[in-house]
Amino acid sequence: MPLSSVRSVYTVAHDIDLMQAFYAGALELPLAFRDRDNWCQFKAGPIPFALSSRAEAAEGARGSVIVFDAIDLAAFVPRIERLGGRHLSSRDMGSHGSVATFADPENNLFQLHVRPGTQT
Repeated sequence: MPLSSVRSVYTVAHDIDLMQAFYAGALELPLAFRDRDNWCQFKAGPIPFALSSRAEAAEGARGSVIVFDAIDLAAFVPRIERLGGRHLSSRDMGSHGSVATFADPENNLFQLHVRPGTQT
């Protein structure tokens, strides 16, 4: 039987407090729940995005690359940089839109995807 859907995505974090503040502030992701310093899950549309401690993560897990949909990339860049993130690159994908790659404060990569015709 084939897989039905993606259940969730998580990034391994060393400092859950720092990373929660970053993703909540930079991307305005609302907190769904937090389990002390083990797990911090955000509401990010139909697929949850979470921060995991090393103890809670799969053995040997490191980082992730999460792609978030965005409408106005320019609105996010200053917040991301102010909160310790870095803009690494941008790529125009023609009819597929554009994608910008960032590093969070712990150097995990994430991307913001802008669909064609939605950039304000």
